[in-house]
Amino acid sequence: MARQQPEQQAPPVQRIRIRYAKRGRLRFTSHRDVSRAIERAVVRAGIPMAYSSGFHPHPRISYAGASPTGAASESEYVELGLAETRDPAAVGEALDAVLPDGLDVVVAVDAATTAAGSLADLLTASHWLIDLGGTEPDRVRAAVDAFLATESVTVERMTKKGLRSFDCRAAVVRLLVTPEGDLDLLLEHTVPAVRPDDVLTGLREVSGLDVAATGLLTRVAQGVLERSTESIGDPLATR
Repeated sequence: MARQQPEQQAPPVQRIRIRYAKRGRLRFTSHRDVSRAIERAVVRAGIPMAYSSGFHPHPRISYAGASPTGAASESEYVELGLAETRDPAAVGEALDAVLPDGLDVVVAVDAATTAAGSLADLLTASHWLIDLGGTEPDRVRAAVDAFLATESVTVERMTKKGLRSFDCRAAVVRLLVTPEGDLDLLLEHTVPAVRPDDVLTGLREVSGLDVAATGLLTRVAQGVLERSTESIGDPLATR
């Protein structure tokens, strides 16, 4: 008997890109938990999702640039592939109404109105605030000055492929100290990815600044790096 071929699903007729926030206690949820919450929410909200082909079809949901577990964020992104055309704002409102408190939809737009390219292509940098828990500002400024004056800062991090060494300095576009002694960090998305906690490790390596390996992280923005102005462009901006 010939093997039964999987049913082929129609491609999405509309793609909606959503910016959402991860706040409060939800900062401690993993990306897997967040994705499960969104998958349940699209069903509860009655959003007409398109599905992948194959023996085990899945709703066409694409994530890009997810923040690490323990980090709050005002700038997370997901793209939904729909089987029917819908008003993006209405989809965003319906989704927000059924998501857990702390996962909050900020804006939803039709992908056709945004810049060309995949969502991942439009997320090339992140702006972070790092709360250092009251570390003396003068000590933080001295550490930042030493870090920025160093051409290359090698750090190590355990990855799925084992212990890996890489330069965390090259990914830092801007690093400032707030009046409270916290860090304002603009970080380019590189390969391998450099995370805010890698920068904290680098500060400790070059200056001996004794701070926790992971400060209280908040991603303020994520989008297209404008290196000349040290700023980030909105990935959902209308063409």
